Amino acid sequence: MADILPFKKSDKKKLKPRKGMCQHGFHKWVIWKEKQFDVQQGKLVTVFRCERCGIQKVKAI
Repeated sequence: MADILPFKKSDKKKLKPRKGMCQHGFHKWVIWKEKQFDVQQGKLVTVFRCERCGIQKVKAI
């Protein structure tokens, strides 16, 4: 008989880079509240994260 190989289950939480409208520069920015302090700069920062592709941008307060 043949060996049966199990399929890998994909994580829906994994974000693929540059998908949909993001590849044309239309990101859906949401404030990411887990990281509010940048240790290297020693300042409070606002971290924006794209809801679709996961790219981050940082704005210092």
